[in-house]
Amino acid sequence: MALRFAATSSARPPATDLLDALHHEYDAAAGRALVGGPSAEPSDFTAPSGTFLVAYEHDRAVACGGLKTVGPGVAEVKRMYVVPEARRRGIGRALLAALEERARAMGFHSVRLDCERHNWPLYRAAGYAEIDDYNDNPFADHWAEKRLR
Repeated sequence: MALRFAATSSARPPATDLLDALHHEYDAAAGRALVGGPSAEPSDFTAPSGTFLVAYEHDRAVACGGLKTVGPGVAEVKRMYVVPEARRRGIGRALLAALEERARAMGFHSVRLDCERHNWPLYRAAGYAEIDDYNDNPFADHWAEKRLR
């Protein structure tokens, strides 16, 4: 698997295409359009306080994810998504590692995230420890943090 990660705006393709697919998947799983909960705007994913990565396999965009600042030295992983046909091949793990690497380079000492039950094994395996709910996201059932070295 040859992946390339590129920082880009979350407000233009291919990031917008991936984010539309993510939201469509969430809405389909819920059986309705999900409204509310914590969010992130494209401005949250811009330097110096954040970034947004798109993962390319060859020339095809197959995944995305972002970082935004949530406190001094603390970033939050947001909008991680892998297209269905590219799942179960380690792309999510590689994307998470790339986001953590970027967070370190940006000077963050830890990263947080929230997720649903089905995504928790990925984050637990990557060294995330459960913490208390820090953002009142009604769609999440796990909140976690990882210290960066």
